[in-house]
Amino acid sequence: MSALDNLMLDVVRVREDFPILERRVHGDVPLIYLDSAATSQTPTAVIDAMSAYYRTINSNIHRGLHSLADEATAAYEGSREKVRNFINARLTREIIFTRGTTEAINLVANSWGANWLNAGDEVLISVMEHHANIVPWQLLAERLDITLKVIPCDDDGVLDMNAYRDLLGEKVRLVCVNHVSNALGSINPVAEMARLAHEHDALILIDGAQAVPHQQVDVRAIDADFYVFSGHKMYGPTGVGVLYGKEALLEAMPPWQGGGEMIRTVSFENGTLFADLPYKFEAGTPAIAEVIGLGKAIDWLDCTHMGLITRWEQQLMTHATERMLQVDGLRIIGSSPNKAGAISFVVDGAHAQDIGLLIDQLGVAIRTGHHCAQPVLRRFGVDATCRASFAAYNTPEEIDLFVDALERVLTMVR
Repeated sequence: MSALDNLMLDVVRVREDFPILERRVHGDVPLIYLDSAATSQTPTAVIDAMSAYYRTINSNIHRGLHSLADEATAAYEGSREKVRNFINARLTREIIFTRGTTEAINLVANSWGANWLNAGDEVLISVMEHHANIVPWQLLAERLDITLKVIPCDDDGVLDMNAYRDLLGEKVRLVCVNHVSNALGSINPVAEMARLAHEHDALILIDGAQAVPHQQVDVRAIDADFYVFSGHKMYGPTGVGVLYGKEALLEAMPPWQGGGEMIRTVSFENGTLFADLPYKFEAGTPAIAEVIGLGKAIDWLDCTHMGLITRWEQQLMTHATERMLQVDGLRIIGSSPNKAGAISFVVDGAHAQDIGLLIDQLGVAIRTGHHCAQPVLRRFGVDATCRASFAAYNTPEEIDLFVDALERVLTMVR
């Protein structure tokens, strides 16, 4: 039995860490924020850490010899170690800071993909991928004449593992799959998918943007070759993300961008000798304050306990599902038995945009549209959905107010 088994998340205390939740909108309406899958809110500790950087140690990192540079470098590299520990990577050298999940995937596509894929090779992508894990591979396919093949899902939004096994032929070099679908909330069996990919001598890249805020991630237990995620979906700042890659893969990969910081020496006579990992992939002055903020977000998650967050959010998901299914004409898109973070839905006779605009007037922030996941929405015969997504700071009372507001709005639009 875990030491956390008899504990419950203290959501009242958690909410005290997020000053924005005290906001009132549209005059004097309390804010109910159910859009954390797009961007989670940020605790005071993260805001203070970034402010403290600018107030006390603002300096460029790694090459300065003065006190501010030393302190800023230590804080920046301290965050790298926090990330390593957070996802149980083997080495800090395997942690590359990027601007976010999108840049991390593009880095792999343009460094590993452009140099290890050849005409006729195949890349498998699931139907439920975010556009960030589709478009870079489409662009690469146009350049290299590689073939993209799609892993389908069933009517519940569960990946078809039999189809996946059938697609894993001798030409497959890479599998790209999200850990948790941003549009459906489905949790994919990434460890099993990695095992099968490796049996066929293929690598696997996992988009973990929607997983790391909701569950403990262990990249070594999964045996991920590449794992990517963003700070702003896990209580951290925007503009920063992470690429984890196995050391041997990253060592062999050439830099994607050139400039300062990623070099050891440069000369016109002998060309450029690149820096060691992880720096050869971090060209230019990085987002120093944001990386420090990401480290502080990990501190907050560690102090709050991921196990408690996971259990609390599952209770929220269950309560929200039960309440939403009582709404006349509402259909949840994606009914996987393993879900996290988000519920997408449509309502007969009501357009998603209208619902989103009107429910905002009642203080409820949800997401509407295609969620940068058009292929999977088309799979379910819709162009847009409403999406309510949850975080550690949400409460059952907020869900009840959301459903009440939704029913009120539907009387206006149907």
